[in-house]
Amino acid sequence: MSKQLASRVEALSPSATLAITAKAKEMKAAGKDVIGLGAGEPDYNTPDNILEAAWQSMKDGKTKYTPSGGLPELKDAVIRKLERDQQLTYSRQEIMIGIGAKHVLYTLFQTILDPGDEVIIPAPYWVSYPEQVKVAGGIPVIVEAAASAEYKVTAPQIEAAVTPKTKAVILNSPGNPTGMVYTRQELQEIADVCRKHDLWIVSDEIYEKLIYGPAEHVSIAQLNGDAKGRTFIINGVSKSHSMTGWRIGFIAGDSVVVKAMTNLASHSTSNPVTTSQYAAIEAYNGPQDAVETMRKDFESRLEKIYPQLEAIPGFRTVKPQGAFYLLPDVSEALEHTGYTDVDSFAEALLEEANVAVIPGSGFGSATTIRLSYATSMDLLEEAIKRIRAFVEDNWKD
Repeated sequence: MSKQLASRVEALSPSATLAITAKAKEMKAAGKDVIGLGAGEPDYNTPDNILEAAWQSMKDGKTKYTPSGGLPELKDAVIRKLERDQQLTYSRQEIMIGIGAKHVLYTLFQTILDPGDEVIIPAPYWVSYPEQVKVAGGIPVIVEAAASAEYKVTAPQIEAAVTPKTKAVILNSPGNPTGMVYTRQELQEIADVCRKHDLWIVSDEIYEKLIYGPAEHVSIAQLNGDAKGRTFIINGVSKSHSMTGWRIGFIAGDSVVVKAMTNLASHSTSNPVTTSQYAAIEAYNGPQDAVETMRKDFESRLEKIYPQLEAIPGFRTVKPQGAFYLLPDVSEALEHTGYTDVDSFAEALLEEANVAVIPGSGFGSATTIRLSYATSMDLLEEAIKRIRAFVEDNWKD
């Protein structure tokens, strides 16, 4: 029997985030004092009211199959959330619940892409965008956003990348790994390009609730009817309500596509986890105090840690406006410490300084590293001290 793997998986790159996080956990299990600034999940537990709702649903016997596209009650909770937060109106037929926003994105690309279709992806990008496009037979078209432009692509950049094969544009605001937020005007200009060339817009808004300073979250679907009609909003409870492990995300968009996605999900996952769906209903319908408490804490950490990071020799960081990541450009540090790339730099940082960061190469950003500040201030400050000592000890003029 042939041991050949299918070409669709042979072409995939492993997740840099999960790989380095796994190595850090191995070192920690072996007794090493490792500080992990890798994986992107809040360090808060899921709020008590959500835990209670999940437990009550199980005691009430709500542990069976649900509709493939999610519980009607959860769809209604999502609809109310979108009305409340974005002033957008959707029907149940335009909503699908999936096993986390990642699964929703995967199912969307499987549904709208044919072999050879192109998807424009701004870089730096979340690691799974290009891989999910590739496994659906599509072609990722990377458009690089410069640090000088706050790591945001412009409408002219997107238009220059459009070809007759372009099917969609991905937007992620607030962004992972950059933490940057697109303004209403920037989104309007991008929406105009997408209208001109009749493109789908995939708007990943999973960090929507984590916004800092004067920045404002605007969904591109809010701009006008045309933008709403061609936009798929992707969101979920993972980051907003510290529910990463519960695996509940949703899509809001064109009903024909959503119906096809639901049909596909019925053959791949049957339904999202029932208990998690009841937890998510409470997350959206219940009090939102914990969401704001967590946001304020992340903002406080950012304000404290950002100047400390900037003080490290050879580090240059665009201050983020959302999410919980910092993306310093370490070009100068690489030059003066003798490392040829960010991968070897991050590996040495883990092995010699016991600090786990994610090399930017996995995000399409070859001169950066990503640090998550979704951990305690004590650990953050200790990690920054270790990184600074590592750089200074290895610095060569």
